[in-house]
Amino acid sequence: MDRAISIISSLQGSSLPLNLSEISRATDLYKSTILRILQSLQDAGYVVKVDDTKYALGPTIMQLGMAYDRANPLKHLFMPVMQRLVDSGTESPSFHIRQTAEERICLFRIDSTHSTLDRVQVGDRLPMRRGAAGKVLLAFGDDKATGDEMDQIRRDCFATSMGERDKFCAGFAAPVFTDRDRILGALSFSGPKERFGPTDIERMKEPMMSAVRELTDKLGGRYPI
Repeated sequence: MDRAISIISSLQGSSLPLNLSEISRATDLYKSTILRILQSLQDAGYVVKVDDTKYALGPTIMQLGMAYDRANPLKHLFMPVMQRLVDSGTESPSFHIRQTAEERICLFRIDSTHSTLDRVQVGDRLPMRRGAAGKVLLAFGDDKATGDEMDQIRRDCFATSMGERDKFCAGFAAPVFTDRDRILGALSFSGPKERFGPTDIERMKEPMMSAVRELTDKLGGRYPI
């Protein structure tokens, strides 16, 4: 199962279909092993063959995603709050959770009403160590990251990022907690760097902090500040 998941993950991480050599490099599996597993994945609809030599995610993955989207209770909690933020004139809000030790995933996103936006979409897997949301997840995760910056984020419940992941973009984020005061994820605002000056951040920080406190309260958590 671990090998099948690694193959699916390699296909999910690529915007184009992959051939056997590319899947092998991404998974460190032998081509013969990959072929055997791919046949089972094709039979179940998790993978489809493209152009005789390449593979892509199949329709079963889409069906699972649609089922998850319908059943996800967090969506009904977060999306109205995020839409309210956009309606008040903030930059684009996103909600990120930790995916692996080195990656986070964008679970929810609403584009702002501005004509120019940063390129973040639902399902994007982004680095943990670059970007405001990643910093928040590192600071408050079970294996809390150390260092002066992490200590400051824990004191403020707030992190900023200026051009770390994309030199033209910026953002800031705050944690959302659940029961037992464990971090669930990070709510962030992001967009072009020129719209994240000190005055802009100060203007948007209050609605951000109000939103994360509201979400934490509804999730049965307690905000630390």
